Amino acid sequence: MKIIIVGAGQVGGTLAENLAREYADITLIDINERALRSLQDRLDIRTVVGTGCYPDVLVKAGIEDADMLVAVTSSDEVNIIACQVAYSLFHTPTKIARVRAYNYTNPKYKSVLFNDKNMPVDVMITPEQAVTDYIRKLIEQPGALQVLDFADGVIQLVGLRAVKDSPLVGQELRTLKEHMPKADARVAAIYRKDRAIFPVGDTVIEDGDEVFFIAAKKNIRKVMSELRRLEKPYHRLVIAGGGNIGFRLSKALEEHYNIKIIEFSPERTAYLSEKLNRAVVLNGSATDQELLLDENIEKTDVFLALTNDDEVNIMASLLAKRLGAKTVMTLISNPVYAELMQGGEIDIAISPQQVTISSLLTHVRQGDTVSVHSLRRGAAEALEFIVHGDAKSSKVVGRAIGDIKSPPGSTLAALVRNGEVIIAHHDIVIENDDHVIVFVVDKANTKAVEKLFAVGFTFF
Repeated sequence: MKIIIVGAGQVGGTLAENLAREYADITLIDINERALRSLQDRLDIRTVVGTGCYPDVLVKAGIEDADMLVAVTSSDEVNIIACQVAYSLFHTPTKIARVRAYNYTNPKYKSVLFNDKNMPVDVMITPEQAVTDYIRKLIEQPGALQVLDFADGVIQLVGLRAVKDSPLVGQELRTLKEHMPKADARVAAIYRKDRAIFPVGDTVIEDGDEVFFIAAKKNIRKVMSELRRLEKPYHRLVIAGGGNIGFRLSKALEEHYNIKIIEFSPERTAYLSEKLNRAVVLNGSATDQELLLDENIEKTDVFLALTNDDEVNIMASLLAKRLGAKTVMTLISNPVYAELMQGGEIDIAISPQQVTISSLLTHVRQGDTVSVHSLRRGAAEALEFIVHGDAKSSKVVGRAIGDIKSPPGSTLAALVRNGEVIIAHHDIVIENDDHVIVFVVDKANTKAVEKLFAVGFTFF
């Protein structure tokens, strides 16, 4: 697959890094020569200096025979025009654009604007909305480190930290069914001191393990209670930063939670006060100890640092935790910072790049891929495939899970058939049109997983 990426910023750079390991033909376009040189020194990719929506620049990058254009610059307009040029002049099959402005993404206009007759963008990525949805799921499942939806939310993959004195800690995985006879679940992966452990029946869960399990959404809380003491639903939220993410999150949650926003800019504070109905908007610094104490930070269920400055987010989070905030979630763009802070004073470090990359990878992966989620800061992936074919044309259809030779480090965790969740046991037979969820501990094996679920030519 030949992929051209326009924009070598955080999203474009991270995407190039993810794809360069798997696809040989990646070209990156940007006006910043220094940024391109830095990436080219580390990655096996081609680079072109120039404006990514100019036809001549796209030709230089090889757009004429490209399979996909991904435009992720900081300018919505450049991204949209790049897709338009790729479609009008070169008939590029797949065009993906990063679009942030609500004026474009507003449902009232979106379907009219973005189609082959007007602005031919096949897939629109809105990073702020993707991050907002990600955080909202974490708030809805207290105690979870990651919450991922599959099959339109019918089934969820949840990551959490096991704690001592929980029913399953110190027990073998095979006892899971005994503990929950009415709630079927499957442990997809275990990380112990940052090392992946492939789960089998006699694997013993230890205190501090990061456990990823999959279950029907209705059973998630029951499974969580076996691995750690269930936390009470969150009520009081304090959000540091009233930018696009802070605003979107407040708008989505203000009817159900007690929300306070701390925003440094007086102008933005006035705007938020006007646009939000129930959330309390405060003008000030999230690193101001007196302000946090005045707002009863010690009674806060979740403190969310969502400014566009990593250092401010980290310092505000450390201060809030020190002053008594129960749970702290922090937006951290720098992957080095995220690695350092996760699991210490900061309970959950959220990488906006990894959340956005998950949205993009869905459209890059081969086969009938419904969704892709990047986990463990990009080290692992969870994929949802729709399987097609029959016993002759497919390597999985008509076969029991126990008879399928999965690539190393991959777990066929669950499937959804006609809206019904079926946890993967060795005797379950896969059928045509099943939605299959696969957990891949090592991304190096993702291509092998894609091939496993690809349909053969005899099917057509």
